[in-house]
Amino acid sequence: MKHVLAIAFILSAILTRAQVRPPVVDKSPMDMSYYPVNYPILKIQEKLTEPLVARVIYSRPQKNGRGVFGELLEYGKIWRLGANEATEIEFFKDVKVNGARLKKGRYSLYCLPTSDKWTLIFNKETDTWGAFKYDSSKDVLRTAVSVLKQTEAEEVFSLWFEKAGAGANLNILWDTELIKMPVTF
Repeated sequence: MKHVLAIAFILSAILTRAQVRPPVVDKSPMDMSYYPVNYPILKIQEKLTEPLVARVIYSRPQKNGRGVFGELLEYGKIWRLGANEATEIEFFKDVKVNGARLKKGRYSLYCLPTSDKWTLIFNKETDTWGAFKYDSSKDVLRTAVSVLKQTEAEEVFSLWFEKAGAGANLNILWDTELIKMPVTF
């Protein structure tokens, strides 16, 4: 009888353990970009040559055979600049974005895309989902940046910083549209 109970206990433990599942992986995984580029790696390797200036946190939607701009994302409608939660950007010092002053802080980053330019919007409301509750009265900066058309379509939405002049560009790329948002500091 003891053997039967022991076997039943072991089988019960195995079956219970087999039922544990992690959350479903999101189709639009979250990503993070820094300036200076690779900041966390440079920091642990003690190879930093510049202080931390900016970090952007966003989710990466994919084209999946869809037309993106003018179709999936309507021109002239507010967009969260990614998927899921609204994209957030944090500046660790005062900066200029496309020549306009922006104070150190954390902001949601939205845009109003058109076929030839995007109006990038920095909004003080953070920790929000999508653009469903977007409130323009909480905007702290709006700036227009030209669209650079690419010959090849990019499947996955991407944001990344690159050094440029007296600062960096935040590159925003998806499908055949590239935006270079200049940040000086």
